[in-house]
Amino acid sequence: MNFRDSKKSVFRFNERSRPERLKRMKHIGFPSKQGLYDPEWEHDACGIGFVVNIKGERSHDIIKQGLTVLSNLDHRGARGADPNTGDGAGILLQLPHRFFKKVSRENGFEIPEPGNYAVGMVFMANEPMIRAECEKVLMNIVREEGQKFLGWRTVPTDDRSLGEGARQSKPYIRQIFIGRDPAITDDLAFERKLYVIRKRAEKAIRYSGMAGDKSFYVASLSARTIVYKGMLTPDQLPAFYLDLKDPDIESALALVHSRFSTNTFPSWERAHPNRYLIHNGEINTLRGNVNWMRARESMFRSEIFGEDIEKVLPIINSDGSDSAMFDECFEFLTLAGRSLPHVMMMMIPEPWSKHESMSPEKRAFYEYHSCLMEPWDGPAAMAFSDGTVVGAVLDRNGLRPARYYVTSDDLVILASEVGVVEVPPEKVVSKGRLQPGRMLLIDTKAQRIIDDEELKAKLASEYPYGEWLRENLMTLKDLPPAVKVPLGDASTLLTRQKLFGYTYEDVQKILLPMAQDGVEPVGAMGMDTPLAVLSEKPQLLYNYFKQLFAQVTNPPIDAIREEIVTGTELYIGSEGNLLETRPENCRQLKLDKPILTNQELAKIAILDRPGLKAVTLSTLFRAKDGAAGLKESLDGLFAAAKQAIADGANILVLSDRGVSETMAAIPALLAVSGLHHFLIREKLRTQVSLVVESGEPREVHHFALLIGYGATAINPYLAFETLEDLMRQGLLDSHHGKKGETNYIKAVMKGIIKVLSKMGISTIQSYQGAQIFEALGLDQRLIDTYFTGTPSRIGGIGLEEIARETLERHWKAFSSRPESETLESGGVYQWRSNGEYHLYNPESIHKLQQACWNNDYKLYREYAELINDQTQRVCTLRGLLKFKSNRQPVPLEEVESVESICRRFKTGAMSYGSISKEAHECLAIAMNRIGGKSNTGEGGEDPARFRRDESGDSRCSAIKQVASGRFGVTSEYLVNAVEIQIKMAQGAKPGEGGQLPGRKVYPWVARVRHATPGVGLISPPPHHDIYSIEDLAELIYDLKNANPQARISVKLVSEVGVGTIAAGVAKGGADVILISGYDGGTGASPRTSIRHAGLPWELGLSETHQTLLLNNLRSRVVLETDGKLMTGRDVAIAALLGAEEFGFATLPLVALGCVMMRVCNLDTCPVGVATQNPELRKRFKGKPEYVVNLMRFIAQELREIMAELGFRTVNEMIGQTDCLEPNSEGMNWKTQKVDLSNLLYRPEIPAGFAGYQQESQNLHLEKTLDVREILPLVRPAIEYGKKVTAQLPICNIHRTVGTLTGSEVTRRYGSDGLPEDTVQLHFYGSAGQSFGAFLPRGITMTLEGDANDYIGKGLSGGKIIVRPPKESKFAADRNVIIGNVAFYGATSGEAYISGLAGERFCVRNSGVNAVVEGVGDHGCEYMTGGRVVVLGETGRNFGAGMSGGIAYVLNEDGGFPGRCNMEMINLESLTDPEEIKAVKEMIRRHVEYTGSLRARAILEHWEDYLPLFVKVIPHDYQRMLSILKNIEKTGLSGEEAFMAAFEQNKEDLKRVSGN
Repeated sequence: MNFRDSKKSVFRFNERSRPERLKRMKHIGFPSKQGLYDPEWEHDACGIGFVVNIKGERSHDIIKQGLTVLSNLDHRGARGADPNTGDGAGILLQLPHRFFKKVSRENGFEIPEPGNYAVGMVFMANEPMIRAECEKVLMNIVREEGQKFLGWRTVPTDDRSLGEGARQSKPYIRQIFIGRDPAITDDLAFERKLYVIRKRAEKAIRYSGMAGDKSFYVASLSARTIVYKGMLTPDQLPAFYLDLKDPDIESALALVHSRFSTNTFPSWERAHPNRYLIHNGEINTLRGNVNWMRARESMFRSEIFGEDIEKVLPIINSDGSDSAMFDECFEFLTLAGRSLPHVMMMMIPEPWSKHESMSPEKRAFYEYHSCLMEPWDGPAAMAFSDGTVVGAVLDRNGLRPARYYVTSDDLVILASEVGVVEVPPEKVVSKGRLQPGRMLLIDTKAQRIIDDEELKAKLASEYPYGEWLRENLMTLKDLPPAVKVPLGDASTLLTRQKLFGYTYEDVQKILLPMAQDGVEPVGAMGMDTPLAVLSEKPQLLYNYFKQLFAQVTNPPIDAIREEIVTGTELYIGSEGNLLETRPENCRQLKLDKPILTNQELAKIAILDRPGLKAVTLSTLFRAKDGAAGLKESLDGLFAAAKQAIADGANILVLSDRGVSETMAAIPALLAVSGLHHFLIREKLRTQVSLVVESGEPREVHHFALLIGYGATAINPYLAFETLEDLMRQGLLDSHHGKKGETNYIKAVMKGIIKVLSKMGISTIQSYQGAQIFEALGLDQRLIDTYFTGTPSRIGGIGLEEIARETLERHWKAFSSRPESETLESGGVYQWRSNGEYHLYNPESIHKLQQACWNNDYKLYREYAELINDQTQRVCTLRGLLKFKSNRQPVPLEEVESVESICRRFKTGAMSYGSISKEAHECLAIAMNRIGGKSNTGEGGEDPARFRRDESGDSRCSAIKQVASGRFGVTSEYLVNAVEIQIKMAQGAKPGEGGQLPGRKVYPWVARVRHATPGVGLISPPPHHDIYSIEDLAELIYDLKNANPQARISVKLVSEVGVGTIAAGVAKGGADVILISGYDGGTGASPRTSIRHAGLPWELGLSETHQTLLLNNLRSRVVLETDGKLMTGRDVAIAALLGAEEFGFATLPLVALGCVMMRVCNLDTCPVGVATQNPELRKRFKGKPEYVVNLMRFIAQELREIMAELGFRTVNEMIGQTDCLEPNSEGMNWKTQKVDLSNLLYRPEIPAGFAGYQQESQNLHLEKTLDVREILPLVRPAIEYGKKVTAQLPICNIHRTVGTLTGSEVTRRYGSDGLPEDTVQLHFYGSAGQSFGAFLPRGITMTLEGDANDYIGKGLSGGKIIVRPPKESKFAADRNVIIGNVAFYGATSGEAYISGLAGERFCVRNSGVNAVVEGVGDHGCEYMTGGRVVVLGETGRNFGAGMSGGIAYVLNEDGGFPGRCNMEMINLESLTDPEEIKAVKEMIRRHVEYTGSLRARAILEHWEDYLPLFVKVIPHDYQRMLSILKNIEKTGLSGEEAFMAAFEQNKEDLKRVSGN
C-alpha cells in the first residue's frame, strides 16, 4: 500500500486562517458554522421554577426564595470544561420601584411613579466607543417613538466567582430608564410602544452590521418586569448581580431558570428567563413554525398596533434559541390583544381531537384556532408572567416534570422538582402537579388561583366558536360527488410505473403487504447498498433525504400506544389574519387525513365557492429540453401559482397526470418544496394550500417528505392503479382487493404518524412544512432555492443531474425493447444478481466465512479487497477516500500489537431473543478471549452466565445494555457489567421502539426478560426516564451509583446535530459515546426506517469529534463507532475521523454462519443464528474461534495500514484527517459532485485541548448521601447480616439515594440480597430523583414527605414506602406525593404510596407489587408482570401496551373504563376468592406501612368497596395463564409446562400481534 503518491484532489476544501479562527473563538456567542459543526443544532434543557404570592404582596423574601429554588435545581443545569462557567441562570421579577427610585437618584435622575416608566436590561459591547454609539442609537429611537429618555445606570456586578469562559465573554450590562408619554393612558399600550422601541433597536444595532452589533441584546424592556440573567451557575447569579442582595429589591413573584446546554460556548443572551417565559423543553417543529409565521406577516392588520406593525417585522429573529423564538411569537400575540393563557392555548393546545371527555365549547375553541395556526409541538414545561399574572403549562403528553405546593401563607411554589424550598409540613395546603396539556394560573390582581377548567371554560365561551365552525368549516362529506373521476389505463400502466421508478420489489415488498395487512412492511439486517448519490442506478429525489429523529434532547413518542395525543387532521384553504378573531377565519375544508383517494381529490379539484377555490397546475416539462426544460417549467409553475392566487384561488392541485413520451414529470418533491418556499418568500404561503396529484409517491418516506415540505394532501393515483392491477392478476385476492386501497391508506397513515412521532411530533398539522430531514448528496444551490433551510453537508447533484435521472427512467420507459416489458427487480432490500449492488453478496460472504473458518489470513485479504476497493462501485462515503501521509513508514513490528488493538473491539447489541442462545454466547466467549467486549443487547442476560465456565471461558457479556424496555435490568445485571450502555437509538430504526411477538418469547427468553412465555413484549420508543438531556444525565448518575466500577456508555445514531447532542452527553457524565451508522443491522424494523432514517457513521463520528474538540470536551470521553464496519481499512478511517473503539455486529454473525437471508423477523433463520426455534438452533455451526480469527484479521490489516501511514499506536491516529483525502478514481457523474471537505475538516484548537480521552469523568459519588452517611451505618448488615435501622433527613438534591448501598449488597450476595427488612432506612423530607433505584432485597426505605420522578426505578426486590409527614393537614389521597415514571422497569419488590402518583406509574413494571391512591395518565403502560392496586382515580390511557401483570382499580366514579386503552386488556370484576384475599392483604399491608386513612376506610367497608374494583388483565397474558393452568393439571410442571403452554399458545390465532 502506498499512500504517498496521491493525485491532486478534485474536491473542494474550505481552509480558514488561524488568526480568523482565534478571533472567532473570542467572539461572544457560538462559533461560526465550520466543518460539520453548525450552531443551528444547539439544544437546551433546564430546571424551571417560580415563587409567587397569591395576594400580590411584594417582599425581598420572594427573591430569596426564588434564588433558593434556583440553587436547588443546580443539578438540572450544567457546566462545561470549565467547572466555574455555568450554562446559564436567571430570574424574572416585578419592577422593584423602591429600589429603582433609590438607585436612579444615585445616578443623577428621577423616575416617576410605577407604571409611568420602564427599565431595560441591556447587554452591550465592552469597548466604550462602540457602546456609546449603541446607546446613542437607542436613545434616539426612544425619542422618535415619543417617549422620554430618563437615564442610564451601569449594573453593579462582581465577576470574581465566574469561570474564565463566562468572564471573557461577559457583556457590559446597563439599564436604560424610559419615561412614558403622558398621552399613553393604557398600560398595555405603553408595553407595545416599548416593544416597538426594542424591535427597532435590534434592527438598527444587532442586525445592522454596525460595530459591536452582536453584543447588543435587550434582556428585558418593560414597565412591569425585569430580567437578571447570564452565563452563570445558580449560585453565581446573586453573587454576580449585586442588586439581587439589596433588601429594597422586592417582588410578589420570581421566575427562575437553570440551563443545561449541549455546548460550552459563551452565550449570555441564551440564558433564561426570556422576556415573558421560562421553558424546559424543545420545540420540534421550529423550522416550520418560523416559516409559517414569516409567511403570515403579509396578512397582519392590527388596529391596536396601527402603522407600528411594520416596525416590528420580522416577529421572530433567526439567531435565537427555540425558547427565544417561542417567546417572541408569544410576546407579539399577547401585545396584539390576546391574554397570556389564550395565546398559550393557541401555541400549545391540548390534544383535543381525540379527547373523550372534553366539553364541546373547549373543543370548538381549539379547532377554530387550529384554522389560524399550527401548534408549536414538542415536550415543554413553560412558566410565564407579565408581572401580574403567573402561569405554567405542560405539553400535551406530559413529557416534563412540574410540581407545586400551595401554602397557608399564600405562596405558590412551582418547580421541575418538589422540595426546592423548605416548607414546614403543617403550612402545606395542597401538593399538585401540572398535568398534560393543563394550565395553572395565579392572578395576583384578583388574588387567587384560577384552575384549568375555569380558565379555559371562560376563554372558550368568549366567542361562539362552535357556531362559527358549523357555518364555515366543511368536510369532504359536505362536498357534492365529483361528476368525473380520472380512470386508470391498464394498457399504459407498465410504462408509467417505469417512468416513475417502480420496481418489482416496490410492488411485491412494499405495496402488496401494505394492501394485504394494513401495516408498513418489516425488514431485517440493515442496509449495505450505495447511498443515492453514490448509486449508479437512477434514483428518485426522495432517496436523497434522510429522516431526522429525536434522541436525548427530547423523546420520540409512541403514536400507537399513546394515540390519544396524536392528531391527523389538516385544513385546506386560506388562513385569515392571525391578529383578528372573525368567523371567516375558519372558512376552510377539514381533512381527517392527508392521503386522498381519486374520488376525494376529484371533489376538491372542482371546488369553486366563496372562500374555497381550486385550480390545477401541471407539473410536467418537455423531455427533450432536459435540465433547461425542467428549470423553465418550475419557474412557470411558480408564476402560474402566483397568478392563480391573485385570481382568487386558495387550493392549488399540482398534477403530473398526462405524462407522455414528450412530456416528463417534474419530481413531485421538487415541485412542492420549490413552490412552498417560493410562496414563503413572496409572503403568499398562508393564502393557499398545496395538494399533490402524482404517480410518483408510493411508500411512507415519500409521503412524509411531501408533507414535511409543504403539501397538505396527496393523491398517489399510480399506487392505487397498481393495487387494482395486482387484483386483476390475482396477486391481491378479492377479499383484500375490496379493501386493498383502504388498507394501503391505513398503512401509509400509520407510517406517517410513526415518522413524525420519531421526532417527538404529535400532529400532522405541526409536521407540515417542518422539514425534519437532512439532504445527503444535493448541491447547496439547489437546497437554497428549492429546499431552503435543509442541511446538506457533502454537496452533491443539482438540477441538471436530477433532470438526467428523471429522463433516464423516462426514456427507458418509452423504449420498445422486449426485455423491458417487465419491471426491474430493484434488489435494494435483498441481493439480486441484476439488482442494486450489495456489500454483502454471495462472493464476499463466502470468502469471509472460509477465511474465518479456516483461519486463513490470505483469504481474508481477498475478502477485504472486495470490500475496500470501491473505485469501481462506490457504496459508502469512506469509499470516496484514500490514505495519504507525510510520515515515514514504520516497521510492522513496532506497531501496536494485535492483542492490544483487539481490546478496542466490541460486538454489537444483539439481544438474547433476537439471536439464538448459541450465537449470543459464542460472541461473548470470543470477545472475552481477546479482551474485547460483547454486548447483551436489550434482552437482559441469564445470571448463570455471570460465572465462568469450568473450561475457563466466560459467557458474560462485558457490556450490559439498558434500553427503553429495561428487560432484565436488575441490580445484579448492572453489578456484573464492565460497561453499561444506554441505548438512546438504534442505527437501523432510530426513534422507534420494538416488539418481540409472543411466538418468539420462548420460556428461556421470558425468564431472562422477567416476562411470561408466549406473551408479546413491547419496547417503547423513548426511555421513559429520558425526556431531555438533564434526564439522561440523571440516568448516567443512577447507573454509576448502581455500579461505580463500570464505564457508562451512551449510544447515539448519526444525524445532523449529533455532535452537539454528544457534547451535552459528555457534560452529562458519560464515559463512552457510541455513534452508530444508519446502515447497521436489525432483527426487525419497518423498511422506511432501515433505508431512510439516520446517516452514515462517517458524518456523525466526524461531526462529534469536531464538536467535542471545539467544546474542549474531547478529552473526557471515549468515542466509539459502528454500522457496517467490515475491514481493517474501515477501522483505520474511523480512527482517523476520531474513533477510539470500534463495534461489529453483522460481520461476526456472518463469520458464525449467517448468510444474509434477511428473515430474522420471521424466526425462520436457516442457519440457527437469528432464531429461538429449538429445531433451527440445531443447525448452528458457529464457534468462538471464528469470531476470534475475524477480529485478529481486522486488527492485523489495521496494523499494516498503520505501519504504512507511520503510526505506532492507535491513539496517535485518532482524528488525524490530514491522512485522508478524496479519491478521484472511478468516480461517476454523480459522485464527482460530492464535497467531503466538511468531513475532513480539523478545527484549530488552543494548545492543551486533547484529541482523545485522557481524563476520567467525575460524578462526585463521594458526595452522595450513600457514601457520606448511609454506607457507614449499614456496613454491619452488609458484612455480617445484622439488622440495621436509621433515620435521616433528605432533600431534593439527594438523588439516587440507596442505590450505591444496594449495589454493595448485590455485589456480595447476588440476586438473593439480604433477608427482608435487614436494613430499614427512614427518611424525612423531599427525596431527589431516583429514590431507591435498583434497590435489592433486604433493604426497606420509608420516606415521610414526598418524592420526585423515577422513584423505585429498576426496583430489584427492595421495599419502598412513602407517606405524608404526620404534621400534614391535607388529605393524602387527594395530593401528589410522588413524581412521574415511578417504578419504571422494576423487576421485584414492594411499594406502598399513600397519596397520588404522577404520569406513567409502574411503566414497564415486570414484578413489583404496588399500592397507590391515584395515578396520572398512562398508568401501568407496557407492564409485563407484578400486581398494582390503585385506590383512587386514574388518568387517561391506562393499560396502554400492557401485556402482563394485573391491576386492580377502585372505580368509584364509574368512569374508569373510558380512561383505559382497551387494545390489549380486558376489564373484569374481582370475583375469585383467592384473588380477593390477595388484594385485601396488599391493602392491609398498605395501612400497616403508611397509616393510610383512605385504605383504612376501604378495609372497614370492604363489602361495599369490593364490587367497585375493576380487574385489568391483558388478553394474551390471561390466555397464557389459562393454558398453563390446564397443562399443569396434566402433571407437567416447571420448564416442561411452560414449553407445552408456549407451543399451544403459539398456534392460537387470537393472540394480539402486529409490527
